[in-house]
Amino acid sequence: MDCNDIIIGMAGSGGDGVVSAGDILTASAAAEGIYAIMLKSFGPQIRGGESSCRIRLSTKPVLSQGDVIDVLVVFNWPDFARFGAELEVRDGAYVLVEEKDKTEDIPLPNAAKCKITKIPFEKLAVEDAGNPKAKNIVTLGVLGAMFGLPVEGIKREIEKKFKKKGPEVVAANHKAVDVGMEYVKAHGGPAELHFAHSSGKPLMALTGNEATAFGALAAGCRFLASYPITPATEIMEWLSREMPKFGGTVLQAEDEISAINAVNGASFGGVKAMTSTSGPGMSLMMEAIGLAAMAELPVVIVDVQRGGPSTGIPTKTEQADLMQAVYGMHGDAPHAVLAPADVEDCFEVAWRAFDIAERYQMPVIILSDQLVGQRKETVAPFNIDTVKVAVRATPDLSEGVKFKRYEDTPTGISPMTWPGMKGGEYLASGIEHTEDGSPSSMHETHEKMIEKRSRKLDALSGEFKFIRRYGADKPHVGILAWGSSKGAVREAVEKLGANGVSAAALIPELMHPLQKDEIRKFVASCKNLLVIEMSHSGQFEHYLGANGLLPEKTLHYRVSGGRAFSAREIESAVRAAAEGVEYKAKAQEPRRMMGKDEE
Repeated sequence: MDCNDIIIGMAGSGGDGVVSAGDILTASAAAEGIYAIMLKSFGPQIRGGESSCRIRLSTKPVLSQGDVIDVLVVFNWPDFARFGAELEVRDGAYVLVEEKDKTEDIPLPNAAKCKITKIPFEKLAVEDAGNPKAKNIVTLGVLGAMFGLPVEGIKREIEKKFKKKGPEVVAANHKAVDVGMEYVKAHGGPAELHFAHSSGKPLMALTGNEATAFGALAAGCRFLASYPITPATEIMEWLSREMPKFGGTVLQAEDEISAINAVNGASFGGVKAMTSTSGPGMSLMMEAIGLAAMAELPVVIVDVQRGGPSTGIPTKTEQADLMQAVYGMHGDAPHAVLAPADVEDCFEVAWRAFDIAERYQMPVIILSDQLVGQRKETVAPFNIDTVKVAVRATPDLSEGVKFKRYEDTPTGISPMTWPGMKGGEYLASGIEHTEDGSPSSMHETHEKMIEKRSRKLDALSGEFKFIRRYGADKPHVGILAWGSSKGAVREAVEKLGANGVSAAALIPELMHPLQKDEIRKFVASCKNLLVIEMSHSGQFEHYLGANGLLPEKTLHYRVSGGRAFSAREIESAVRAAAEGVEYKAKAQEPRRMMGKDEE
């Protein structure tokens, strides 16, 4: 049976190379012009432990990681058990297991309906490929031969990956691929399921964190100070390799407080500057972000959200830092919050964040999350020509003209200087000040300067649309969602529309300040309204409600983090909303994806 969309899952122990195999498969698909999304998952240990990945390959653009798995590879069942909720297999799925493993008690609820095949992965790697570490590469050969995956593309990607290690290493890994293919030919041949594809225009394969770093670099960011934290560290790692090539500097700070203060200092010095962190790290940064708001310094802060609070689940996704990003600062501190929804978004949101920061002279928070930040996705090459970042407004420093750094202008934006500009000296501090920067504790001054700084938000919210809409013009069910939920929501809306269910979705990209008029228009067009979010406390719903944007009868589907939404799950929630009721997952199987016949 030919298919043009296939989902493959793999699970194993640390050292099995599960994620490396997924990386190679995704990169080879991109080179062949095949669309792909790869999710990887790890246990929370610092070292070792279990890991898994799921790769969706398609001849058409993919919006989410997909619903259920068509092909599952398991090197060790105890490791798989830790990812069972993330690697749900469909009835009739192909399950490839290590020959030495016992399969009598496979932890799959539908094991009897799956096609289970024992394969000696370890033996093939050790005895035939001659390399005990090549089990994952042998597996790629097995998958290629059984299901029609792009084997030649896999070999080219292997050559690219191992080229620096020498031709012998490349040849050994090519041999491992051949060993896997030959085993399939000798033991039953290709499976009935065949991924039918043809080569197309090459795509890029990169993670959201890499795309964020790329967008920042393209925007002119030349200073990053960060402290390593999961799941944001890859931003610092990528920029530490690439930024020095463009004359920039990356500082690994001793903690998050020193990182944000270094960024403030760099911005004061005239350099586009950024820091990257996750929820706990941003909590430590709040005082210094307030300083940037008061001193009107352009800075960008990337928060790649994870399961919380505290250390929480550092390797899993969640959308529960919204309240911190919007309301977490002390005092009235104008700032912007942007939320990317996929890997391609990460590039654009990053450069737009710098444009906003530089133009409005205020902090901008990029609210990403683990699902976007660490997933690998195929995208068309970025067009650098679209990147347009404002140049800081500088004052007239002619002799006799008095420079007022915090001049009270109609837009709230004042001309800015940096050290070395003759006549541009001024005092920048966290204390309230007059227009020339002199400290003041007078009520009148405070009122005037708060009003000045706040006018920036009015200008920003009316500048242009940071919002996306999908689906019917006048839907029976309208969905409000944000961030990484977009992919599953949009896929569900498109599937529902194709099956006669009128649905639409609105996904704001500018989370603060909200573009209220656009949201009100959407809400007015919907018969039923459904808010979807990955926050147990319902932060997004509370935020919209606090701004007076939700009607009295608004349905809500909220869950805690730990696993990404699926399109099928969203479809179930929408079908329930069409009947005017809220969708509830089964208590015994939280968030198990259910079809209509199971509801």
